[in-house]
Amino acid sequence: MSTHHSPASPTASKRAAWPSLRVADWTATRDTLHMWTQIVGKLRLAHAPLLNHWWQVTLYVTPRGLTTGSVPYRDGAFDAEFDFIGHRLLIRSSDGTSREVPLEPKSVAAFYAETMEALDALSIHADFQQRPNEVEPSIPFAEDDQHASYDAEAVHLFWRQLLQANRVMGCFRAHFTGKVSPVHFFWGGMDLACTRFSGRSAPPHPGGVPNCGDWVMVEGYSRELSSCGFWPGGGEEGAFYAYAYPEPDGFADHPVGPEGAYYSTENGQFLLPYETVRTARDPDGALTKFLRTTYEAAAEHGDWDRAHLEDDPKRWRLK
Repeated sequence: MSTHHSPASPTASKRAAWPSLRVADWTATRDTLHMWTQIVGKLRLAHAPLLNHWWQVTLYVTPRGLTTGSVPYRDGAFDAEFDFIGHRLLIRSSDGTSREVPLEPKSVAAFYAETMEALDALSIHADFQQRPNEVEPSIPFAEDDQHASYDAEAVHLFWRQLLQANRVMGCFRAHFTGKVSPVHFFWGGMDLACTRFSGRSAPPHPGGVPNCGDWVMVEGYSRELSSCGFWPGGGEEGAFYAYAYPEPDGFADHPVGPEGAYYSTENGQFLLPYETVRTARDPDGALTKFLRTTYEAAAEHGDWDRAHLEDDPKRWRLK
């Protein structure tokens, strides 16, 4: 007797693409990986010219992990990619040479030493602050034996979360024709973010972020904005967030979706638990609704010129 297996429904397939990863199950690994991404991110910071709001320091989601993208160096370039499938850090130079650092259980101090050794072998010099930002305490990389966990399966699942968030946020980004950031990974806070701007200046940011100069925040928030992203902390499985700077009157009370999204007074932003998206009948639609309605909260109450800032990314398809 033969058994017929019907193909998975499109809905089931969409939901399967969004993996479950409890924050509590990989906190030690997450915190170690956070420090590793800071080291690699600072390589880009050391050599890339300043872009508005520090866009030149971020990492980007790739089909295998996270990358610096091409970093200018002398008369050539290099890049560094976290490969979360093969579990290695690959550093490549435009002169054709490359080096690898295995991603496995090891301390931040060991990872830092191995990464610096790989750079030396490639004749790449990197002068940067050798301690992490936006965390407390800020342990110098060369002395950090406290963070030393690497659960390869958990890291792979985290990358799959980023892959889905990056895809949906990228589609959301396409509807905005005003100034808008890439969808990029900020290693300071360990979050994937995308930011839209109204075109107007903003009041100086008060700063106050641990081990990060107030001037860094002043540059980051120098223009009126609406930002959204994903952070692997908060809630059971991480959370999507959205905020406005400066926050206009009425923003926090604006109705947003989907069900499960709420304004956190403690955090000063809207939050949507990752698991709410993952378990939704249409995860893409649920996250898109959150991104759209929270942006509308900023744009409507902040009196943005929406007619000149938004457009349909499919506007040329009928031509």
